[in-house]
Amino acid sequence: MSTATTQDTRPALKFITCGSVDDGKSTLIGRLLVDSKAVLQDHLAGVQRQGETDLALLTDGLSSEREQGITIDVAYRYFSTEDRKFIIGDAPGHEQYTRNMVTAASGADAAVVLVDATKLPWQDAELALLPQTRRHSLLLKLLRVPSVIFAVNKLDAVADSALAFRRIAAALGRFAQDAGLSVTATVPVSALKGWNVVEAAAEPDWCGYQGPTLLEILEHLPVTQADIDMPLSFPVQWVEKQSASSDTRQGRRVFWGRVATGQASPGQTLRILPSGQTAVIAQVLDHARQPGDVSANHGAGIVLDREVDVSRGDWLYADDVSHQVQGQRTLRAIVAWLDDEALQPGRVYWALHGHRWVKAKVQRIVHRLDIHTLEEQDATQLEPNAIGHIELALQEPLLTLPYTQSRTLGALVLVDTASHRTSGALMVL
Repeated sequence: MSTATTQDTRPALKFITCGSVDDGKSTLIGRLLVDSKAVLQDHLAGVQRQGETDLALLTDGLSSEREQGITIDVAYRYFSTEDRKFIIGDAPGHEQYTRNMVTAASGADAAVVLVDATKLPWQDAELALLPQTRRHSLLLKLLRVPSVIFAVNKLDAVADSALAFRRIAAALGRFAQDAGLSVTATVPVSALKGWNVVEAAAEPDWCGYQGPTLLEILEHLPVTQADIDMPLSFPVQWVEKQSASSDTRQGRRVFWGRVATGQASPGQTLRILPSGQTAVIAQVLDHARQPGDVSANHGAGIVLDREVDVSRGDWLYADDVSHQVQGQRTLRAIVAWLDDEALQPGRVYWALHGHRWVKAKVQRIVHRLDIHTLEEQDATQLEPNAIGHIELALQEPLLTLPYTQSRTLGALVLVDTASHRTSGALMVL
């Protein structure tokens, strides 16, 4: 009974699988689900191909994915073991769907990067990794995903699995060191056969590896801590108009949203962006409309002590934050460019910060990151899926923090003003 209670209250680990196309991401998740007994028999019966179970079909839910045998959208699945709950995001490997991978990684606690041993010249001691493996790994670093695991897959299909794993692991280690990427573990696996995924490999000391299985590693990874120790910041998502009341001790509207940083408590003095007005929190409601303090990453309704002009998209900040950090009209940021059209200086986009939209003009491209050499290069434009450093001029000020300090306050999205496509993911410097 005590084990079940602990399991029900522990926060779930949110992790994604990523890497190059056809490296076995969907099959790996299918193996995790099947071997952890998270799939019913009638579900397994529905993912048969030519009389055999196709594990990838457990996550490829779109008809176009099943027809083409590829992952397009991010598929989320849930499962649990005796020790942990998990939320898995299966990110696509194709370059043209990098935007979907970025979306999934931005809120992940961990990432498993699949590396297909059969695609690499493992006979070469100085082998080079695939571009998409490098790109996804760099994006994980930029997005501050706390735990990164390299899973070298399909080693059962190479002639010398031990030598292949040793050389691929060495190449991954060199890349991680050059990129400044902290790696939790590098594990040899066979998603198809299930070796080192949930259960240990059938052969003792397979690939010269004697460490824990992938699932055992995932069960002990930390969950990303909410920014509770920071001052309060709160993006307004919805304004609820309460019924008329004669109570003049507080306003008659509730501002709903998700606490970004800190904790919302009655008595706190807030400043509203963009108006600059100040007010005091009279009451805080949780998701069940019960009064009480609400901390970061939880939904809340805030009632102020007086009527103030606040709309969807406005931000409520603790007054001490707005004194320390002034609203910025110019931003320097790292961008992962996701649009099919190249980014060029002079273009104007919509910038989304929380629920607030402002016009943003690209002043200049400072440099482009070469994912092969990790060098910063001069550039006049950023092609689709490129990573670079840019400067923006904003039509209205935004109160931001560097992404290294806050994944919420330091993140923006650029949207094309004409097509409304998501064009870029920004991390403020």
